[in-house]
Amino acid sequence: KSKASQMTPLSEIIANSGAYLMRYSIGTPPFEVMGFVDTGSDLVWLQCNPCKGCSNQTTPFFDPSKSSTYKPISCDSKECDSLLTSHENLCHSKDDPNCKYRIIYDDQTFTKGTLAFETLTFSSITGSSVAFPKFPIGCDQARKFYSNRFGVVGLGKGGVSLITQMGPSIDFKFSYCLPYFKSKGTSKLNFGINAVVAGPGTVSTPLKQGSLDTLYFLKLEGMSVGSKRIEFVDNSTSIDANGNAVIDSGTTLTFMEDNFYAKLEPEVMAQIKLERVQSPKRYFSLCYKSPANNETGIPFITAHFAGADVVLNPSSTFIEVKDNVICFTIVRLPIPGIIFGNLAQMNYLIGFDLVKKTVSFKPTDCTKM
Repeated sequence: KSKASQMTPLSEIIANSGAYLMRYSIGTPPFEVMGFVDTGSDLVWLQCNPCKGCSNQTTPFFDPSKSSTYKPISCDSKECDSLLTSHENLCHSKDDPNCKYRIIYDDQTFTKGTLAFETLTFSSITGSSVAFPKFPIGCDQARKFYSNRFGVVGLGKGGVSLITQMGPSIDFKFSYCLPYFKSKGTSKLNFGINAVVAGPGTVSTPLKQGSLDTLYFLKLEGMSVGSKRIEFVDNSTSIDANGNAVIDSGTTLTFMEDNFYAKLEPEVMAQIKLERVQSPKRYFSLCYKSPANNETGIPFITAHFAGADVVLNPSSTFIEVKDNVICFTIVRLPIPGIIFGNLAQMNYLIGFDLVKKTVSFKPTDCTKM
């Protein structure tokens, strides 16, 4: 390995009930924390002490007062303006000169706190650590209404994201491999030269323009259930003509807009001979009695991205939601668009190259990385 590849950061990925966590350290001296891996947002934030009404967390909170490199960003700095959109920026208070933010996620959970510069530290292939000083982070000290015990590591394309901020030092490349959602094994998030996805079985699709700078848009041309292909006909003008599907590690299920889902579901039903049962959770629409021997009678479903066919295993498309009940993990979205969630991404090594503007998929046993 070259010196460059040895000094390239990496992080461990851990499955956590429908989401995925990654390890990193913050502050000086470095304090180890975990955050949710999220390609659908930008800010890196964590719960900080003193924390009013914070949710319980298995690990202690980061205490900025114990770090020599913590530096709040002031309201009148250019960073406060450039790193936050106008509706995220809460710089109103006369008595607090610090840059305050609030970010609301699609599921209506939110984070609010202080934007600060801090040093982030990652491990590397050799085990030595790689530090990124003056990194913008969110320190959340008001977590009253939120179940998120950890924070979020934003891997999106926006200005404040981990990837944009590391940028040139990682050649604008990263890759991750999400293990089976019930797996106890860990996997890796790689950067730079170590994030190139290639070799037998690899398929690549172009990154497209989309309606939001943060998100990674791909072009989904259709889906196949077994050998039966259903074309995705995009007749809506509300979704940018280039990309119609967002690949999002921070969303569990895969969401398909109504008119496409209405063609997909009957085809899945036609090919499954199991006993239908009532859905135990409102967002699942297609549920069956679990087959006696695992995964019999469930067809493979293929996502046809432009230039890349990604085959979804039955263990990705149907999960046990309660004893002896399995449900279809592709569900309907009431608005136009497609979100390719993390269950659909399990056991693929997925590489993002923001210079070549490609996303690559390679079937991989993620716990063996």
